Amino acid sequence: MNTMKWLLRREFWEHKGGFVWAPLIAAAIMVVLVAGVVGYGIGADKFHGDSITLRVDGQEVQRTQMSALATGHTRTEMANVAANNYMAVGAPIFIVLPVVAFFYCLAALYDDRRDRSILFWKSLPISDTTTVLSKLLTALVLAPAITIGIASAAAFVILLLAGIAVSAQGVNLFAPVLSNINLYLSPVYLLAMIPVYVLWALPTAGWLLLVSSWAKSKVFLWAVGVPLIVAVLLKWLDYMLALYGTTINADWIINNVLETMLLGLVPGAWFMDGGTALPVRAQHGADMLSLLGASWGSLARPEAWVGAAGGVAMIVAAIRLRRWRDEG
Repeated sequence: MNTMKWLLRREFWEHKGGFVWAPLIAAAIMVVLVAGVVGYGIGADKFHGDSITLRVDGQEVQRTQMSALATGHTRTEMANVAANNYMAVGAPIFIVLPVVAFFYCLAALYDDRRDRSILFWKSLPISDTTTVLSKLLTALVLAPAITIGIASAAAFVILLLAGIAVSAQGVNLFAPVLSNINLYLSPVYLLAMIPVYVLWALPTAGWLLLVSSWAKSKVFLWAVGVPLIVAVLLKWLDYMLALYGTTINADWIINNVLETMLLGLVPGAWFMDGGTALPVRAQHGADMLSLLGASWGSLARPEAWVGAAGGVAMIVAAIRLRRWRDEG
């Protein structure tokens, strides 16, 4: 356990730029942009123009009616929607995660062989299994946890800025929003989705680690090019067989196998193929508790476990390859 802890620290410090600074820069840009818009709107008195309306509980509220929302059910409803959905503001930050994790996994075992540092690590009493698993945990657990923390902080700051903008309309939502328990539980709900993310991301992480441990050069071309070439060949074969009245259902293979190998690191990938419905309500959006329940419900789908088993098999193969392959 102590060895794993130090290996995780090593991975964190060596890749701090991708895991911390990349999402942090994205968060800072978002906050600065929103702060600039709010500051300009208040300073130029733009929040009191005739063009501003607000949709609350399915109804449009004109700016002349905003002061009437200072008390009552509508104000509480607005606060509930804000507290339950504010994490959606951090969605752009989560786009950074799959990009960083993708290239990290792709280089995780290849770089050690390229710069021959693998000789140093093999001289230490650290097994190949422990080394590969530390890289897997870094990509699938540590990186998402850091991203969730940064995205939560950025979304909270943007929520406060939105509260300031609404206050300029004569509506103070700070008290009901800050007293809403979901405001503080939303980041916890996201952290509770990490096991689901790990399971769905295993096929992609396993494939990338396998290529990283095997390829002698051009790992990106091997990792992305092979699935794309296979997809083209399957479509061609499907077309040729269709001339004789049969098919291999290439679209199913591409959607359920090849896309899983390349897109599994995207957060919420279990919603992308339509197999799990995104719990969005017309008036209130998708609160984090509903997303958590739907995410864990996706584990009832057989393809989640089949893909995870394939990912584990590729990770085992990557470990075995690392035991004997180096740049000799």
